[in-house]
Amino acid sequence: MTDKIFVPPAPIRPIDKPASGQSQVSKTQGKSFKDILADEIGKGLKFSAHAKARLEARNIKLTESQLNRIYSGVDKAASKGARESLVLVDNLALVVSIKNRTVITAVDDKNIKENVFTNIDSAVVM
Repeated sequence: MTDKIFVPPAPIRPIDKPASGQSQVSKTQGKSFKDILADEIGKGLKFSAHAKARLEARNIKLTESQLNRIYSGVDKAASKGARESLVLVDNLALVVSIKNRTVITAVDDKNIKENVFTNIDSAVVM
């Protein structure tokens, strides 16, 4: 004979209510879905100190469109199993660690000629 053991479910507890006059949505009020999504996407890609220095020294300013294409390129490379990729966007070349989602270096069109990119296993043209 088998004895059955009954374990009552854990008690249901109410969620914490926001302070009076404040709703949980108020943190994001004023921001559009597009802005919130862009903030979240931006968290997914980092720039190394070296890459930041190269961008600044070469006076490279990335547009929102370019950043979105870089994110897309990194996602595509990741889906193919890449580890280190050369991502080409417009006249800009970025070496990106796909695993760490970190831009390692950046080269503009004036400095790209006669360069050799090493330690990459893939290239993405966006």
